[in-house]
Amino acid sequence: MGVSKKIAMNWYIIFSLASLAICLIAYNYHLIKIITLGKPKDFSEPKGKIGPAIVYSFTGGMNPKKKESAFFHLPTYIAGIIYHLGTFISIALFFFFLIGTYFNEKIKIFISLFLFLSCLCGIGILIKRIINKDLRSLSNPDDFISNILVTGFQLITALYVIFFTPLYFIFTGLLLLYLPVGKLKHSIYFFAARYHLGFFYGRRKVWPPDS
Repeated sequence: MGVSKKIAMNWYIIFSLASLAICLIAYNYHLIKIITLGKPKDFSEPKGKIGPAIVYSFTGGMNPKKKESAFFHLPTYIAGIIYHLGTFISIALFFFFLIGTYFNEKIKIFISLFLFLSCLCGIGILIKRIINKDLRSLSNPDDFISNILVTGFQLITALYVIFFTPLYFIFTGLLLLYLPVGKLKHSIYFFAARYHLGFFYGRRKVWPPDS
């Protein structure tokens, strides 16, 4: 699948590693903040079980058929899934690159093509946010910056897979520095939000359905 080669610790790689360290420290701060806040306070009388509802929140509750915002916008939902997959793959590749892992030509082509596709999905989502007046009215600069950074990250990762460029580590470092301060930090708050949904609807015996 791939071979590992010793990678030189150039300044741009050190910059990306320093950015990663700062990002992890900031993420740990947010995680501790979430844990310290504890469980949601609900003084109503419980009617259902919280545990199964939390499981459903992360499984069946993610089904687009259960979410009107997704069900009525399936093309955007599918594009979002591809876009997020491209992000996860790009992040995983960053760690592979750090340890000097390189892939054969067929895998390189497959990865690059998928990342180019995910970039197109990101651009499509950005264009929709710009031209749709309802989405545009709900947007702020952070929404556009986050999309541009993540889409750019996927694009430069696809290019790095094909040929080496120091810009990859510089751009990745900038993204890592922005992760804990912009809306991209939802990558950690997402789990707390889904937990709270399961807690709320499970206590009221709404989730899981027919329980």
